[in-house]
Amino acid sequence: MDNKKTYAVKGMHCASCVRVLEKAIGKVDGVKEVSVNLATEKAAVSFSKKVEDQEIKNAVQKVGYGLEEVNEDAEKVEKQKQLSDLRNKLTLSLVLGFLIFYGSFPGLMKFSPVLLQNFLVQLLLSLPVQFWAGLSFYKAAIPAFKNRTANMDTLVAVGTSVAFSYSVFVTLFPQIPKSIGIEPMPYFDVSTIIIGLILLGRYFEARAKSNTSEAIKKLMGLSPKTARVIRNGEELDLPISEVIVGDEIRVRPGEKIPVDGTILEGESSIDEAMITGESIPVDKLKGDVVIGATMNKSGSFTYKATKVGSETMLSQIIKLVQEAQGSKAPIQRIADLISSYFVPVVIMLSVLTFVIWYDFGPVPSFLFALLNMVAVLIIACPCAMGLATPTAIMVGTGKGAENGILIKDAQSLELAHKINAIVFDKTGTLTNGKPEVTDILGEDKNKILMLAASLEKGSEHSLATAIIQKAEKDKVKLIKVEKFQSVVGHGIQGVIAGEKVVLGNKRFMKKENIDISSLEKDIDQLEESGKTVMILAVDGKEVGAISVADTLKDSAKEGVSLLKKIGIEVFMITGDNEKTANAIAKSIGIQNVLAEVLPSQKEEEVRKIQAKGKIVAMVGDGINDAPALAAADIGIAMGTGTDVAIEAADITLLNKDLKSVSQSINLSKKTMRTIRLNLFWAFGYNIVLIPVAMGLLYPFFHLFLNPIFASLAMALSSISVVTNSLTLKRVAI
Repeated sequence: MDNKKTYAVKGMHCASCVRVLEKAIGKVDGVKEVSVNLATEKAAVSFSKKVEDQEIKNAVQKVGYGLEEVNEDAEKVEKQKQLSDLRNKLTLSLVLGFLIFYGSFPGLMKFSPVLLQNFLVQLLLSLPVQFWAGLSFYKAAIPAFKNRTANMDTLVAVGTSVAFSYSVFVTLFPQIPKSIGIEPMPYFDVSTIIIGLILLGRYFEARAKSNTSEAIKKLMGLSPKTARVIRNGEELDLPISEVIVGDEIRVRPGEKIPVDGTILEGESSIDEAMITGESIPVDKLKGDVVIGATMNKSGSFTYKATKVGSETMLSQIIKLVQEAQGSKAPIQRIADLISSYFVPVVIMLSVLTFVIWYDFGPVPSFLFALLNMVAVLIIACPCAMGLATPTAIMVGTGKGAENGILIKDAQSLELAHKINAIVFDKTGTLTNGKPEVTDILGEDKNKILMLAASLEKGSEHSLATAIIQKAEKDKVKLIKVEKFQSVVGHGIQGVIAGEKVVLGNKRFMKKENIDISSLEKDIDQLEESGKTVMILAVDGKEVGAISVADTLKDSAKEGVSLLKKIGIEVFMITGDNEKTANAIAKSIGIQNVLAEVLPSQKEEEVRKIQAKGKIVAMVGDGINDAPALAAADIGIAMGTGTDVAIEAADITLLNKDLKSVSQSINLSKKTMRTIRLNLFWAFGYNIVLIPVAMGLLYPFFHLFLNPIFASLAMALSSISVVTNSLTLKRVAI
């Protein structure tokens, strides 16, 4: 048993929160694996046996956080409420903080009302900020202390409480500091404005994080709300939730298709850009599959619902994107680990700062020691570190989904930029996966196609469909065939308008004593290029020939070229004979050909390339590709492929465009560049500013970092990291 559940977590603010939660949930008996994501505020938990939700909830509450099962609608309302509460607390904190600042800051005091200069008034103004607006810091810090852990809230709670407590003491007992030569000056402005600025950072952070999930919101907004269902001969407009498998649904021009299904009657042109990223509408006929939430452009048709609710392709895509955005990249785990040690180190540094300033600082040394200790606690909050990776992953996977590239998890997105070898399966991946007429040899091409298609109308041969479809496309009228006969291993024959017509291979022509010398050279060339040629003869005389082949995708040549440009070695793997395989590979610029490979050997071939030290991606679409897709470092499945292949892959190309393979790699490169830049700023900010907060500049310039400016810098660092991640939205891939 290996179940997986996702929970919404309340009260997370930094990378150390992530580490604390993962340790707490991981200790619950039956939990196999846990991944907590700061940006999505979710915990993904895998279980090895049945575990009650309450057990997980209890473990989380013990360390000071809240937990509930994910409910998208409830979560949306809750987040709006949290944002509103945050805005109210922020407004109160900044307004009261400014009034206290106005009445206490040297230089401004002489212009402020006497009432604001009164220390007791400042105390009263600071109380709602410290214990209402700042309550969330205490709610998280107290359980953290009980469990001997520490997080960002610990730093804020300790820092502001020290400043507030000292201020209350000198306000209520001014004679005591006076007796030891210290002027009784409170710092209510420090505690209130720090809380206000940190809440300001969190507010902008929450607003920015909601933008990183826009890809999910867009996908969810695509689904229509109602469907026109035909039941008992009557058309009913029903909510989408009431549609069941087997329902017959009518779709008119300009309407969205409600759910996935198969066309029963009619034909149309359908815009599938929301799934594939391809702007050109696709023509659909009876028997073709249609996808829910795509747009019907021209015709009217009825279709049978085959997948509804969570089973539709759109629902599956939304689920996969959510899981990808909630997953954790290896680079993030390193950041989380560092952050878990970072907070205790900062607390020790703040104590050391107090001791050094108190012992060696200028008079009044106690005040200098106090303010610098608070500055260290505030400046070191590791919010930016915690947001550096998940926000970039969320935007990167969302960007991929918008371009028809579905990335299964953060690990795949991180690894993709290291790929240096790609193996393409031929059939259905580089090619369209179905035979098409490529050449018609002979003088009267229309007549040749008409005779061949008329004969093939009665055939069950796999190539018959290609010839008939070509005739339908060219609007060639077919003629009735008499005395039709299929000759196994040779071809077909019949009588058309009183003439004996034969269509088949060279062996058939030889058997019927038909001379094909005039076309033999052209036929040989077509066969050498991997095409199947059928020769047409009428009354014992050669008339022409038709070649059929599985044609290359329009994007194959350019897709391979783009990969070679960025230095990736490209392989083609196929069961075709070497001659045919080489001809196809040459036409699209692939030098490395693995021919005559049985389906069961594909995985082995991938491992051979890996054994040479290559990071290998396998691109395939069939059931027989699944082992190779799973064995590769990155498996890439075509969106038109089988469910098994898509399940085994790490990346799915919904748009069927082979240029998306290089786009996936570019997206990985740009996402990783953004993550590295985020981490550089997050770690760099702390490395540079913690010594400044400790007073490093004072011996040289007589400057020290006011805790108010420390809190402003901390808030700006988090906002800058999220903003940098959001720039990925505008990057071209």
